[in-house]
Amino acid sequence: MSQPPPQQGFGAPYEPRPGVYGDPGQPPRPPTPPSGGRSRGRLVAAVLAGVLVIGAGVWFVVVGDDGSDGKKPLAKETAEPERPGADSNGKKTPAAEAAEINKGRKEGEAKVRWIQKNGVDVPLGASALGPWTTGGIVAKAMYRTVSGYSLEDGSQKWSLRLPADVCAAPTQATADGKIVIGLLTDTSANTEENCDKLQMIDLATGEAGWSVTIDRAPNNDMLRYVIMAISGDVVTIGGLGRAEAYRVSDGKRLWGKLPGPCEVEGFAGGSVLLASVNCPARSKGEVDQEVRRVDPVTGRTLWTYKVRKGWNVDAVHSVDPPVVFLRKGPLVGGTSAIAVLNDDGTFRSQPAPGGDALEGRCPGKERELGWNLDICMGAAVGTDTDTLYVATKPRPAGRSFTNDVVAFDMSTGKKKWKVPSPATQTLMPLRVEGGKVLMYLSPPDPKTKDVGGGIMAIGPQGGTPQPVLRHPASAAATERTFDEPIVLHADGRSLLMIPQVSGDTDEEEMERRTMIAFGD
Repeated sequence: MSQPPPQQGFGAPYEPRPGVYGDPGQPPRPPTPPSGGRSRGRLVAAVLAGVLVIGAGVWFVVVGDDGSDGKKPLAKETAEPERPGADSNGKKTPAAEAAEINKGRKEGEAKVRWIQKNGVDVPLGASALGPWTTGGIVAKAMYRTVSGYSLEDGSQKWSLRLPADVCAAPTQATADGKIVIGLLTDTSANTEENCDKLQMIDLATGEAGWSVTIDRAPNNDMLRYVIMAISGDVVTIGGLGRAEAYRVSDGKRLWGKLPGPCEVEGFAGGSVLLASVNCPARSKGEVDQEVRRVDPVTGRTLWTYKVRKGWNVDAVHSVDPPVVFLRKGPLVGGTSAIAVLNDDGTFRSQPAPGGDALEGRCPGKERELGWNLDICMGAAVGTDTDTLYVATKPRPAGRSFTNDVVAFDMSTGKKKWKVPSPATQTLMPLRVEGGKVLMYLSPPDPKTKDVGGGIMAIGPQGGTPQPVLRHPASAAATERTFDEPIVLHADGRSLLMIPQVSGDTDEEEMERRTMIAFGD
């Protein structure tokens, strides 16, 4: 067996061309929700400097387990009788909307199983965390409630009222359906909000398990923006220099701050636990970044990869094998690239995109809470074929956008092939299954008729994307309202959830569709 290549700083063998990655001199592009990575190093520095002004916002009157405020709608004088399948305010119910969509579906298209609307009056919007699935349940957390719904029909199975705002949660739950979420311990106006209370929840039943408040006294930490991850039976909490680990099953604290002068930005979970770490640089006021594999039970560092100076860890798209997105410079006008590592943390390859601008999509960034290292979509790893599939940056197409999917040899970083998305649609790699990369296909622009979104697949040799699950064209208008959704696909069904609920008016916010499920 050949020895792995010697470790080297990130950046070889090429430097991305600034013009390809969003140089300020480029012509302006149509408005679009931001996508791609971001610099966590700058986020931490901004928070410490007190200049980060985004936050969880201010929340108003939301009571009751179902998130409603208990108020009855005001009666309106009208001679028009109430329509079947409509709310008392005349708005169409999600069930009626799904039924109408399904009437228009064509042969070969999946049906809309169910649609869920917000129904919660939160004047400044609310961040939705999750979704997490276990058995036949899909769960999400928002504001001060965690709720579980039937994957079969969308009906609410349980709802757990929380004593404070949800402020963080891991991207994945444990294999047996447990999640640990972060809560604010003090939301009064005269104190600093800190995300330092942990609450374990059984997603199958909605029952609350252990809870613990993190002791901030030793470091006088400000734990407002934290990053959580689960690996096995361990949940980790990182951010602003703090690192904590607890056993999910019983809440036992396993370890705290990593040894040495370096500070943890956050963790990425799964079969392997990776940490993004900031270390003091020789130049005063600067930091060097590292990626470390950490034993989740003991906190011991198993290997370290030193990121090339000036680059920041943006996202972790795979922990096994490690595939790390990095960024240099600002989000606008900066450069981005990918480091593929060996199992021992040594440098393996850097995909060379040539003229293509590679870009992941991080739905969590839409939340007003901060986001996890492992929340991003847009890249998938095929270990059997040694292939990395990555989406390119969306480019304008009609009233929408389109992009490509590029495949790279993970050993050499060389491009294997590039496949374009259909016109006015984008493809976003999700994962590799059965030797093929599964991708979410967005719905087209409003002018494109008889076409919907769905789940597509491409084999390791490239070619035309083949449909796995066709979302009905009659659902395209509704699906377009799901801006940069978190997408789940399993067992021939798909589910979309928006990470941030907002609207220009209270009524619009209440009517906002938050989840939609497809499949027969």
